[in-house]
Amino acid sequence: MGQQIALQCAMHGYQVRVYDIIPHMLETAQHRVGEYVAGLQVSNRLDAEEAQSTLERLKYFEQAESAAQDVDLLSESIVEDPKLKGEAFARFNRLCPSRTIFTTNTSTLLPSKFAKATGRPAQFAAFHFHNPVWDANVVDVMPHPGSDPELVPLLVAFARSIGQVPIVIHHETASYVFNAMLGGILTAAVGLAADGKVSVEDVDRAWMGATKMKVGPFGIIDLIGVDLTYHITTRMPFYKKMMPAGKRVLNFLKQYVDQGRLGIKSGKGFYDYPDPAFSRPDFVMGGDLTNEKR
Repeated sequence: MGQQIALQCAMHGYQVRVYDIIPHMLETAQHRVGEYVAGLQVSNRLDAEEAQSTLERLKYFEQAESAAQDVDLLSESIVEDPKLKGEAFARFNRLCPSRTIFTTNTSTLLPSKFAKATGRPAQFAAFHFHNPVWDANVVDVMPHPGSDPELVPLLVAFARSIGQVPIVIHHETASYVFNAMLGGILTAAVGLAADGKVSVEDVDRAWMGATKMKVGPFGIIDLIGVDLTYHITTRMPFYKKMMPAGKRVLNFLKQYVDQGRLGIKSGKGFYDYPDPAFSRPDFVMGGDLTNEKR
């Protein structure tokens, strides 16, 4: 998501600095951004000149000191661990200009959990994007109790400047707005499959057939990442209280993680990519049932 956020900002004219504590991940990021840009060109979202200028606005840094110089806004997209996030922000608090606004793209954590650790809680809020950023162009703007009231309108204006629809959440709430609704759907879908009541494919057929959407719950999990979904699920109180049903759900997801079937990013998840079964014209009607793994 950090790569997508960086690209979205660069596409809208901003100079962007990308930093990762692991140097080889910067190479991966640069490669993936190139793939995203190529795809946007194929779909006529960017022409050759726009693509080139966008890539030129993106710079990659191995040194935090260099990445932090003269930045106006910092967007963080690291692992969902409040301690690690707090440590990262504390480091950049020492390096960034005093004016720099700090934002977190966390999907599951409340910003107040690590606001103090940022060193500048008044200039800190959640600024949460959706995947893929340029299509699912909704961003949640969620302050914590210590955020400066003037921070929200600044982030709303910035969101609009990069082609996003800002959704302002006035009080901290887990999962924001869309994710709160989506979480209920995905929880139900995984529960049905984990209990053996229905196949992964038929869960998606039911959803796609009724809603006429192009992807079902398990296709969405592949997009999010099966490993991230598993990680988030382990933190959900429901699964800690509702045993053994919760354990069956965790074990169901874990078997895919253990096999390296992490979703689109690994080429395999609940479906195989780049040609997942749900994208075929006959999928909803039950085509190619003999090839189903479950």
